[in-house]
Amino acid sequence: MTRRSLLLAVSLVTFAACSGGSDQTTSGGGDSFVSDIAAAAAAVEAALGGPQEFFEITATPQLTNVFVAIDGGTAALPYIYLDGELQAPAPRIDGATGQTFTAGAIDFDEATVLVGVEIDLPNATIDAFSVEGGPGGFVRYVVSARSEQGGVLDIVVAPSGAVIEVDLL
Repeated sequence: MTRRSLLLAVSLVTFAACSGGSDQTTSGGGDSFVSDIAAAAAAVEAALGGPQEFFEITATPQLTNVFVAIDGGTAALPYIYLDGELQAPAPRIDGATGQTFTAGAIDFDEATVLVGVEIDLPNATIDAFSVEGGPGGFVRYVVSARSEQGGVLDIVVAPSGAVIEVDLL
């Protein structure tokens, strides 16, 4: 199981335990759920008393999952950012591995980051937007979407929203 699969499984279990959540739009712009990425990172850093290393931050229309790298990147501490509030952390995930990044590495255009997917794949349903750690502290932006036929797509996008790569999962 990949780290992304493990983190997604944990987030789904944690989400099932939560109630509520907003129903934000999936298109770009200030009211989009992608704006919760920076807010969630800032809330975690405020709660933990300073800059953090992250494995992944994933926003959905319902909530945002934040996976903080702890113990030298050998474990993750998952948080949920829900309706503008940081929830208490879920139990740590031991055995986590992968690249990490800081909040300062996040640099995408909230107004356009989903637009390329909306234009290139107009019939796809956007489910999530993730910022993932890459080599050297760089980040990778991934849009998770479902095709009309029900297939799940991971779409790597540039900070501007231009589609770089589409992977069928």
